[in-house]
Amino acid sequence: MGKIIAVANQKGGVGKTTTSMNLAASLAALEKKVLLVDADPQANASSGMGVDSSQLDCSIYEAIIGKVDVREAVYATDFENLDILPSHINLVGAEVELLNKQQRERVMAKMFAEIRNDYDFIIIDCCPSLGIITVNALTAADSVIIPVQCEYFALEGISKLLNTIRLVKNHLNPSLMIEGFLLTMYDGRLRLSNQVYAEVKKHFNELVFDTVIQRNVRLAESPSHGLPVIQYDADAIGSKNHLELAEEIIRKAS
Repeated sequence: MGKIIAVANQKGGVGKTTTSMNLAASLAALEKKVLLVDADPQANASSGMGVDSSQLDCSIYEAIIGKVDVREAVYATDFENLDILPSHINLVGAEVELLNKQQRERVMAKMFAEIRNDYDFIIIDCCPSLGIITVNALTAADSVIIPVQCEYFALEGISKLLNTIRLVKNHLNPSLMIEGFLLTMYDGRLRLSNQVYAEVKKHFNELVFDTVIQRNVRLAESPSHGLPVIQYDADAIGSKNHLELAEEIIRKAS
């Protein structure tokens, strides 16, 4: 049975989409069968993988509202072992459409129950909010990765996210675990990066990944080419970091 990992933080610009895309591609490169789920109406993970949402017949939106079977909305990528369930701006409307639905927090969990055996890992890129779509992702997930950027205010808002995770665990998904806190945009030359790393490590201890994602130009450039960094430049530090992260997650799962 595939492991479902949500990548979540309601704070924008912390590296959720970069992490989701490149972790999925790295797991696929390590010969795991992976589904990348774009659960953000901005559809950045989709475009970053070379998918033009406006040209698709259906997306996660149609699957969530029950218009199509989830398998109809899954597309193969150009990357071996990696499929994508893309997003669309219409997903904004799903928040409203789910309001009157029975068991609205469990729609994604039911959706993924049909396909989780087809994959080793399902990686969900959550939107930067704690709305019903993110709650759905957390209810469906086995664990959650929390990216934390190495900048001022890094810990701002994390208590709110942890409270949401606690509520989901208590009321909707008792088995939900924190996979780990992932330090992103790390620059070892900067005192600030090292201070943030020390602060996060002090607060969350063994829940912090050994791997850190360093600032890297090639990593920042790759989405504009519609490629994960491992395909764009396999020798880039961003590629190596995400492969290390994928290996760490595989070790934890085994």
